[in-house]
Amino acid sequence: MTVAHLLTLNVNDHTEKKANLTYLSWAWAWAEALKADPKATFKVEMFGDKCFMDINGTAMVWVTVTMFDKPMTCQLPVMDHRNKAIQSPDAFQVNTSIMRCMTKALSLHGLGLYIYSGDDLPSFVEPESTIDPNTMTDLFLAIHNATTQDELKLAYKIAYAACDGDKAWQMKVIAAKDEAKGKL
Repeated sequence: MTVAHLLTLNVNDHTEKKANLTYLSWAWAWAEALKADPKATFKVEMFGDKCFMDINGTAMVWVTVTMFDKPMTCQLPVMDHRNKAIQSPDAFQVNTSIMRCMTKALSLHGLGLYIYSGDDLPSFVEPESTIDPNTMTDLFLAIHNATTQDELKLAYKIAYAACDGDKAWQMKVIAAKDEAKGKL
């Protein structure tokens, strides 16, 4: 896997919204980093015996992620749910910020970078699909015409497998399944 691949990876299924911000699961992001570069490491920068820098009673954490032999460092204040710096943060709040900072540093290597630019999806050109639209139409009809949960599951499995990894078709199959499920 390369930085170019990480830049195009859609991470939306591994995010959650809190207030007006989108957070990427740090555990999932770190697993993807290790898949991309098994030698990847992250380091929490220390300030004396503390893993944060005290700034007038608030805290700032720094994390360096090294992937593809290139270290990238990010900093992040320890913040509350309103994105305001926390006075005298506790260990849980500091740890949460460290993991968010690690995820932010991973984005500098390409993973989920589009989230920080405010985009909904990564920017890339989809390769031209090799999926036969006529075949997919028949499979969508099977999903639409399912009258039981078991029929829907089977039709969905067959249609999803026919997508052969094509993300655009997979999204359409999932949407068709969700719509049909709502009618059952």
